[in-house]
Amino acid sequence: MSVDVRTRDDGPVPALDAERWFRETLPGALDANRAGIAPGAALLRLRPLAITTPDAQATVYWHGDRGEVVPGAGDGSVAWRLTADELADLVSDQSTPMAMFSSGRLRVSGGGLTDLLDWWLVLRAALDGRAIHTPGSVGFRARDGSPLDLDRSFAPDDDPAEMSHFLHEAGFLHLRGWLDPARMDQISADMDAAVGDYRDGDGNSWWVTTSSGARRCVRMQCFDAKSPTTAELLEDPAFVRIAELTGDGHRGQQGLVGNRVEALFKPIGVAHGISDVPWHKDCSLGRHSYDCSNLTTGISVTGATEDSGQLRVRPGSHRALCWPALPQPGLDLPDRPLPTEQGDITVHLSCTLHMAQPPVARERRVLYTGFRLPDRSAAAARARQKLRAVREAAPVTVSQEPSDAGRA
Repeated sequence: MSVDVRTRDDGPVPALDAERWFRETLPGALDANRAGIAPGAALLRLRPLAITTPDAQATVYWHGDRGEVVPGAGDGSVAWRLTADELADLVSDQSTPMAMFSSGRLRVSGGGLTDLLDWWLVLRAALDGRAIHTPGSVGFRARDGSPLDLDRSFAPDDDPAEMSHFLHEAGFLHLRGWLDPARMDQISADMDAAVGDYRDGDGNSWWVTTSSGARRCVRMQCFDAKSPTTAELLEDPAFVRIAELTGDGHRGQQGLVGNRVEALFKPIGVAHGISDVPWHKDCSLGRHSYDCSNLTTGISVTGATEDSGQLRVRPGSHRALCWPALPQPGLDLPDRPLPTEQGDITVHLSCTLHMAQPPVARERRVLYTGFRLPDRSAAAARARQKLRAVREAAPVTVSQEPSDAGRA
């Protein structure tokens, strides 16, 4: 099995002719992939979607089991205004409605972000030949064919083949007791020592305002340069072997210039800013078909429980074309908490839905790093850096209620 689901390469692409895309390409894709669209589309609230660009305008309809694209703006439609570049990036999976919303560039009227997320499922199914997720279409089986225990965790000496199978099926792992707590204590001390080297607005850290009005640093990038213990951990065979579990040649974050690992504080009472991100996939801003599935690892410097910022995951979501962020109504995939102790590691695929619960009783500390798939093109690293810049410049969180988010 492979978790490498990439279907696109970075590099030069022909300019998008919007008028021709509305007239020929999109109708053809909707028709060719009706079998993968229709069952899921029947469960969505697909009001007509009018897309306006500087060069063309069309309204997309879904009638029963087929799509239709009509020139112009239809009455009563959700109206989405895009620049030529935004349409091209949407079509080529470089961007999503979530990316535009997060960066404050979403221009929609007569509807909101949730309408666009429903239509995004249809567009991706049509353009990528994927089936929209429907209830019951994702199951979980152990290697022997029995039901998979989704609450299972793995010790360092457990069978790697079992870990690999679980990761492929569920999209995540809970690795229990993998790292020495004394090592975590030293990293925690390094975090305290390093935080004074970061400044609000320095481009290498994230800051929030708490309910008391205090400004707090919540994310320190390039932390291996501040913590020799962390730098050693990233090269430790006991940690690096996680990359071997998929069999896809994952490797460390050396390709991310200057930012191999980030140290996070999870404070109580965040009132403004990004700290505990609601449900999302790491590919929610785009590039699923270029980068997935990379591996994200969370190293528990302190433990985490329901009241201290634990991670939650939706098993199987890496195998489902569903909303890439926010709680999708009717999504049947299970919700699993991952309570951790000091020295535990969580692993999730970049297209597995996950979220961090805001701490309410005790603050949490965690390191985030990971392993990426081998590059398929020389332009991939540049594209990742571009996406990273979009993420870090995002002035808006995704904590708004889905029914209101993104409305004009």
